[in-house]
Amino acid sequence: MKEIIIADIVGARPQFIKLAPVLKAIEKHNQEGHKPKIHEVLIHTGQHYDYEMSGVFFEELGLKSPDYNLGVGSGLHGYQTGEMLKRIEEVVLKEKPDVAIVYGDTNSTLAGALAAAKLHIPVAHIEAGLRSYNRLMAEEYNRVLTDHISDFLFCPTETAVKNLRKEGFENIVNSGKLIPKNYRLPDHQEGPVVINTGDVMYDSVLLYRQLAEEKSRILSKLSLSTKSYALATIHRAENTDNSENLKSIFKGLREISQKELKVILPIHPRTQKRIREMGIESDGLLLIEPVSYLDMLILEKNASVIITDSGGIQKEAFFFDVPCITMRDETEWPETVELGLNVLAGKDLKRITIKAYSVEKPVCPYGDGNASVRILWSLISRGRP
Repeated sequence: MKEIIIADIVGARPQFIKLAPVLKAIEKHNQEGHKPKIHEVLIHTGQHYDYEMSGVFFEELGLKSPDYNLGVGSGLHGYQTGEMLKRIEEVVLKEKPDVAIVYGDTNSTLAGALAAAKLHIPVAHIEAGLRSYNRLMAEEYNRVLTDHISDFLFCPTETAVKNLRKEGFENIVNSGKLIPKNYRLPDHQEGPVVINTGDVMYDSVLLYRQLAEEKSRILSKLSLSTKSYALATIHRAENTDNSENLKSIFKGLREISQKELKVILPIHPRTQKRIREMGIESDGLLLIEPVSYLDMLILEKNASVIITDSGGIQKEAFFFDVPCITMRDETEWPETVELGLNVLAGKDLKRITIKAYSVEKPVCPYGDGNASVRILWSLISRGRP
């Protein structure tokens, strides 16, 4: 049996984290001599391009350097997605992969899926089925469109499977329950297939948390002690591009810092630019440069509460049993709310300033840390040449 060629298409910080356990699973598969051998081609669109948002992740997580860095950079949605589509297509035509894997919900996700699908290359979408049902978010369009041109829809939860069932997907493996590890898809299955593999981000946390404990010095660097601070992140356009929202959020964070807990805010470049343009005060907040994944894990684990508008950080807070306040009106991760570790506060100042709360540790709905292995075996069994 000849080798199978897998093209991984990434471009943004959250995707590097999701990519890591998949690359580790491929490496282990080849080292153990399983058939077919996998030849992996890593395509980086350059959506995130500076060292703090890209390079440090590849170094710190021990990932191979991209085989192709397309250098697209930032820009408006149309320009950025169009440039990615054009450049990814050139690579796909050259490499001729058997399957293309896309991750999450960024412009890199949609561009990669479109480029592969138009060339009749099977598309595998990791984090399929997520829905916030907020069409004001560009990410929601990316999710929906990518799902509907994908051949493998790898869902992180049963909720994601249910979302796809509502949209007419019928070929659902194992009734939407988590599939067994090393599960092989039947040869006769045709059409897009929906598979609950668990969450690759949970894989990543389990894979790197010990390394983070050993290597990170972020707490001592910032003179922080365990559970003595609130960790905040703000990057969603609906918050950063709306002056009323952003001013309200910063007012709430300042009040927390003055009355309750020190607030640590790794500042996203978009947020930094906006607070300067809008003249927003940040007195009393500890603004720091974006941190590496390992440092972020340590900051999350040791926070008293996390205040964020990030989807991924909502989940990482859940993984570490840290209460989370989400500055949005909806979430693509409803399990975190239903199980009591996440509050949707919107821009409500009173709710943003809620003190840390505690709940009993819930059952994790995101699998068992082997999502990447399930994804790999599904692709090999269904997509083998």
